[in-house]
Amino acid sequence: MTVGLTVTHRRYVTYADAHYAGNLVNGAYVLDLFGDVGTEASIRMDGDEGLLASYSDVQFRAPVRAGDVIEVTATVTAVGRRSRELRFEAQVVCRADPARGDSAATVLTEPIVVVTATGTVVVPAEPIGLR
Repeated sequence: MTVGLTVTHRRYVTYADAHYAGNLVNGAYVLDLFGDVGTEASIRMDGDEGLLASYSDVQFRAPVRAGDVIEVTATVTAVGRRSRELRFEAQVVCRADPARGDSAATVLTEPIVVVTATGTVVVPAEPIGLR
């Protein structure tokens, strides 16, 4: 079990994911991605998907829009007997640029941090990786 283990996923945000004016995506979309990256971190650490038991300090810092490419990272910050604390961060790394054309997009020179959170994953009493 390793503090500092980091797992990253990237995903294109489709226009079907937008729910609000301005092609905005709801915050639950990113929390769902945090669950996915947290699951992979649990598998890598414990050989078990674990259960994402809680989030704390969720900060919605900037909007996520349809046409974004979002990078989501989970980093293990603490390991208990059955719990693991993860730091989550989501960044927009590419953004649609409709002013240049319907399908135009820009790779951002500086990613935009859109959501951060802390989460707690709980694993079974005897994770497969420890048996």
